[in-house]
Amino acid sequence: MTDASAKQHKLDPKWHAAFGQLTGGLSPAALATAYLDWSLHLMASPDKQSDLLKLAISPAADADLSQDPRFRHPAWQMFPYNLVAQGFMTTQTWWDTATTGMPGVDPKHAEIVHFAVRQWLDMLSPANFAGSNPQVLERTREELGQNLVRGARYWMEDFNRLISNQPRRSSSHRVGEDLATTPGDVVFRNGLIELIRYHPTTDKVRPEPILIVPAWIMKYYILDLTAQRSLVAYLRDQGFEVYIISWKNPDKSDASLSMQDYVDLGVRAAIAQITSTGAKHLHAAGYCLGGTLLAITAAAMARDGDDRLRTVSLLASQVDFSEPGELGLFINESQIAFLEDMMATRGYLEADQMAGAFQLLRSNDLIWSRVIRHYLLGERTADNPLMAWNADATRMPATMHSEYLRRLFLNNDLAKGRFEVDGASIALTDIRAPIYSVATEKDHVSPWTSVFRLSLLTDTDVTFVLTNGGHNGGILSEPGHAGRHFRHGHKVEGDAHITAQDWFDRETPQDGSWWEHWSGWLKKRSGDPEDPRSSRITVLDKAPGRYVFG
Repeated sequence: MTDASAKQHKLDPKWHAAFGQLTGGLSPAALATAYLDWSLHLMASPDKQSDLLKLAISPAADADLSQDPRFRHPAWQMFPYNLVAQGFMTTQTWWDTATTGMPGVDPKHAEIVHFAVRQWLDMLSPANFAGSNPQVLERTREELGQNLVRGARYWMEDFNRLISNQPRRSSSHRVGEDLATTPGDVVFRNGLIELIRYHPTTDKVRPEPILIVPAWIMKYYILDLTAQRSLVAYLRDQGFEVYIISWKNPDKSDASLSMQDYVDLGVRAAIAQITSTGAKHLHAAGYCLGGTLLAITAAAMARDGDDRLRTVSLLASQVDFSEPGELGLFINESQIAFLEDMMATRGYLEADQMAGAFQLLRSNDLIWSRVIRHYLLGERTADNPLMAWNADATRMPATMHSEYLRRLFLNNDLAKGRFEVDGASIALTDIRAPIYSVATEKDHVSPWTSVFRLSLLTDTDVTFVLTNGGHNGGILSEPGHAGRHFRHGHKVEGDAHITAQDWFDRETPQDGSWWEHWSGWLKKRSGDPEDPRSSRITVLDKAPGRYVFG
């Protein structure tokens, strides 16, 4: 659309923004298109209809209720609740069969329909209703209904916060008090980032500092959560000089910020500041989208002959978006156009809109289990640091987010060598620095099989590590954390490719934290410890700085 015609069309953005409030930011056209594709092929498939009819008449054997967290309570094994639960599981199986394996349906459309049906079934589960949930009925008898009274009060509190644009429950945890407490200084600030340098705790430090690039959709202190769960504090205590980027929470004035700006004002500016203190090389690590941005910057630096990066570490970060997992269901031309219109009215994407998409990926764990606990059982989820951080979400500027969705998710330009920095394309194969890539087994945001595809797109040494846990919990895997294990393997240029599943079967799990393995990997690629650099560092503020409170 030309600028002139855009000025003439002012109703679409406002209409889509208003409609998006009802759909949670999902494009109804995208859902309708997928449903039409699936339903037409179902009507044209007598064999599929016959299979579904047989399954309806003769259901599969009873499911093991104990395998479903919703029905794990012993009361679900008792009559008549076991029949209710089994009936629901049978219905779920029928719909799973109906929405999968349909010949001729576009695979993405089939996934969207399957996902949408699953959301409806999750909502209609008998566990979600007081009259059909034996655990709730038992609690109601014990407390003479006081659990429902508390639940109603909790619902009103949450509803009032929602309509007053304060949807997050207040937390007792505070940034700078018991969150993000590792001592440090803000040593650089521009219109997009603050750069925090942490105080060394060892007499000597490695000559190569570590720069950590967190995702811009989250506050940086996920990596400095508490004194016990701080990745930056761990690296600091291992003898490294640690820096981290704290992104500004954008507002309407930042609507025009682009991916190029995030490269220039973000990673490049931080690297320039660190090397201005006398460091010739540094280690760079990126988490989630921060890792994607770091990979883009590293490729651009390699293209231009800039060798200041001694190593590159990517934590739960994708560079190939051809298999992005269920999050990809929200990314198509219809959905992006819908989001662009929604962002046009404010200049940014609301933090809760992105958070809502992540919650839908695990609706049983993140939505309905909380509904049962809060409003039916009358229990509040215990406050904890990770919940406080998760509630402290950030916005995304319209231009950057649109480019990110189109150029990376939709077009996969980075993996295909079409992504441009400074007006010229970049290629991941140009990166010569060794790469350390970490993925997590239960990641719904960056599926580990997608992260593994990095090995296909690079020509340098790649150490790939797979740890148990999810997108956040797997990365926050400090030494001493019970039940942690990880696999690791190493690939050098010239090695034959191996599939993700074959790699998983080949590598033996190792108990403990991947942090220790990473620290050892970094030390092998670092110089001998030397006196800390401090004379050329200007302090602007004490950590955690100002931007984290935005």
